[in-house]
Amino acid sequence: MKKFKNIVVSMKKDENKEKKASAPLVCPACGSTDIIFDSDRGEYVCNSCGLVIEEDVADQGAEWRAFDAEQRNDRARTGAPIKFIKPNMGLSTEIDMYDRDSKGNKIPTKRQAQLYRLRKWHKRASIGSSSERNYLVALPELQRIASYLSLPDNIREQAALLYRECVKNNLIRGRPIETVVTAVLYAVCRTAGMPRTLDEIAEVAGVQKKEIGRTYRIIAHALDLKVPLTDPTMYVPRYVAALKLSGEAQEKALEILKQAMKKGLISGRSPTGVAAAAVYIAAALVNEHRTQKEVADVAGVTEVTIRNRYRELKKELNIDVNL
Repeated sequence: MKKFKNIVVSMKKDENKEKKASAPLVCPACGSTDIIFDSDRGEYVCNSCGLVIEEDVADQGAEWRAFDAEQRNDRARTGAPIKFIKPNMGLSTEIDMYDRDSKGNKIPTKRQAQLYRLRKWHKRASIGSSSERNYLVALPELQRIASYLSLPDNIREQAALLYRECVKNNLIRGRPIETVVTAVLYAVCRTAGMPRTLDEIAEVAGVQKKEIGRTYRIIAHALDLKVPLTDPTMYVPRYVAALKLSGEAQEKALEILKQAMKKGLISGRSPTGVAAAAVYIAAALVNEHRTQKEVADVAGVTEVTIRNRYRELKKELNIDVNL
């Protein structure tokens, strides 16, 4: 019983210490909360009146200094960050294939056979469940498609995390892995404001556009994804960069699209077609003419679509341009 009381008393002391540490420091002399920590002296000092509130404080930070991000990463000893794009999230260990010891000497043949068996069983042990085997196939495929689409790392990480959610909710059962991966990438790109068309993704992945759309709708409904409607202005920077147009042309195209959205000229029409027509008109307005075929190839639409959208925008917005 006495031992139990001692434990309770020590627990209460720890709680009091935690509360004291979490509460903001207040100067007992002037009541100011503007307290600074002098790391050289290990003291808490009031910045208003200069009173030393606490001294001989242990510094819990690192013992080294870094003057830029590169030095900070080199000197850190916490290991690699967690990455959802990796099948094991970067947390597993590996036995390398070099067959050499820490000094670089070649390991004897008998030891090499033992290492071979260790590698084999280590690999089998690290891939125990069916979901882990699924990640080994799906996540490299996701990485491949994202590379072809020139997507940044944050989009890949979000897509990998969403794919893991699909696996947990049994949304991949009975569906090809490639179809689910493409549907996840399509959803994440739209959510992040970097949309890619179904045609673009289908061409890279080798999956039918119809299947990607169907799987995307199932995932969005099952996981209650709040995917915004595609804004045609999101396509403009990509089209301008591909056509090597100036920033002035991009501003003109965005201005045209904003006027078209105010008048309701975009509803019921493909956002890629409207964006391509706006870029086509803007290029002409700043004397950087591009042919309809050049714009159509970049946007992935037909020349007929660009002509129709061009005539509508020119007529409804009273744009004075001759092409």
